[in-house]
Amino acid sequence: MDLFNSALGRNITFIRPAYFIISGFIGIPYMKYYYVFLCFVYIASVLGNTVVMVLIYLDHNLRTPKYVAVFNLAFVDLLGNTVQVPKVLDIFLFNHFNISYNDCLTFLFFCYTCLSMQALNLVALSYDRVVAIMFPLHYQTKVTHRFMFSLIAFFWLFAIIALLVAVGLLTRLSFCDSVVINSYFCDHGQIYRLACNNNFPNSVIGFLLPFLILWLPLFVILSSYICIGYALVKVVTVNERMKAFKTCTAHLSLVAIYFIPILITFTMSARIHPNARIINLSLTSVFPPMLNPIIYVLQTHEIKSSLKKIFKFIRRSRILVKGDRT
Repeated sequence: MDLFNSALGRNITFIRPAYFIISGFIGIPYMKYYYVFLCFVYIASVLGNTVVMVLIYLDHNLRTPKYVAVFNLAFVDLLGNTVQVPKVLDIFLFNHFNISYNDCLTFLFFCYTCLSMQALNLVALSYDRVVAIMFPLHYQTKVTHRFMFSLIAFFWLFAIIALLVAVGLLTRLSFCDSVVINSYFCDHGQIYRLACNNNFPNSVIGFLLPFLILWLPLFVILSSYICIGYALVKVVTVNERMKAFKTCTAHLSLVAIYFIPILITFTMSARIHPNARIINLSLTSVFPPMLNPIIYVLQTHEIKSSLKKIFKFIRRSRILVKGDRT
């Protein structure tokens, strides 16, 4: 981050604390039970997303461009929860409220990168649905493995660069007074507001980040479904409309689960109690990664078929093993 440690060619000394203090919930008894609950949610998320990734890897029928995006979504969900939940449990269950300066910025970077990629993955999946319904005859040429890999690589690059800029600007801040972060993790907005020098660039980034990683992806997704709705209106029979729409239900469920809670938190953050904001943010961070694999297993025919094949293979293997023993 040396690039950010000089301003206009002049040497400037920034006051950086040895550590930040994560305050978490204030005045709520028995919160340790809530963190234990988050632990079980994390375990379910790890198991579910691992199963989805293994199914896509093992089943050659699932190695399509669409499931490249699904695999990446499962990976991001797994990575995001693994970055966040164990650290949160360490902070609050074992009373390690102090987190070093560098560790806090690293924690922030990975949390926000995964949060960004969850939204951008939904954009990639919405593109897949738009082409599949509006241009079915051109689907094989418009949605290729190369295109999907390129799109996801671009999203990763975009998210990483955006968060590197945000973290880099934080290193230009001086912290003279309080180092208490009123959140359950190293929250970008909470950190830059503690600074005692000019934090205007950080406030600009604080405005741009939600726009780029939340509002813009949501706008693209909603626009894609307006196009899909317009295409479905032109379909002659109701059965064909419903059949086409059913292919979108899993994706629409993921969009609703991800965007609705987090948008409520961001739009009403000034009017809700800090504890309510923390609960909403923490649940928004851990619940979608747990529910995403469940939704894809229950609502996607290809995943269900692949899971049935795996179970049949396991049963046959057991029968063969028992036969060999007898």
